[in-house]
Amino acid sequence: MGLSISFLITIFLMSLLFPDLNVVESATTEYTTLIYKGCAKQQFSDPSGLYSQALSAMFGSLVSQSTKTRFYKTTTGTSQTTITGLFQCRGDLSNHDCYNCVSRLPVLSDKLCGKTIASRVQLSGCYLLYEVAGFSQISGMEMLFKTCGKNNIAGTGFEERRDTAFGVMQNGVVSGHGFYATTYESVYVLGQCEGDVGDSDCSGCVKNALEKAQVECGSSISGQIYLHKCFIAYSYYPNGVPRRSSSSSSSSSGSSNSDPSSSTGATGKTVAIIVGGAAGVGFLVICLLFAKNLMKKKHDDY
Repeated sequence: MGLSISFLITIFLMSLLFPDLNVVESATTEYTTLIYKGCAKQQFSDPSGLYSQALSAMFGSLVSQSTKTRFYKTTTGTSQTTITGLFQCRGDLSNHDCYNCVSRLPVLSDKLCGKTIASRVQLSGCYLLYEVAGFSQISGMEMLFKTCGKNNIAGTGFEERRDTAFGVMQNGVVSGHGFYATTYESVYVLGQCEGDVGDSDCSGCVKNALEKAQVECGSSISGQIYLHKCFIAYSYYPNGVPRRSSSSSSSSSGSSNSDPSSSTGATGKTVAIIVGGAAGVGFLVICLLFAKNLMKKKHDDY
């Protein structure tokens, strides 16, 4: 009877502990959340399979390079099947997280767009872009996607603080050579330009994105603006920006703070520690109950 009670306690503790392990998994993969996709309407004609081979080779090259760098651009194929592609990771991701992010993009691109002549898939931590030679080019300032928080904060001085933070960030992306993140009076801001954009053009692109954020998002508590060559994001935390360490082990020189809404490495570690500690306590309780039952059995035998 005593052993049956111990068994039931074990099952109960396992049912409490294992769901928490899912929290660790979801917390550490937030940088792979899909933000948007852009797919060309035209599919490429590929009776010989040459385009598919070139695309596969390009994807392989991009993924392999993501273990070493946060931006890489390459061209593959022959003169008749030339495909240019690139990836970029957010400037505060480690090489490990960058690879984990980029390695998902080829499958997502094929799933979301198929074999189109151009495709762009943006995750919260990285994006991939490819286009077949001859694909019509667009302006680096063209807005591809925007999202604004549902909550608005009007008449509290928020917009003044946000605009000051925007100014700090615009200067920061120049000194940070394409990436900068910081906090100003509870407003977290982040900006990044495509890796091959010069400092001056980067500043102009980010300035354009910030102006669009002011117009498009107004007094919204948060927003993200994605242009062709840069993107910006901001969030306002009335009670102070949460202090969380970045998931990266080697941040870009321009980063002063990582995004608290997307830097989940510390959260995952904390949950893992809590789960491990709870498991240890549960194991100790089970051992004590088991020993107690053995002592009772011996006493009954006498």
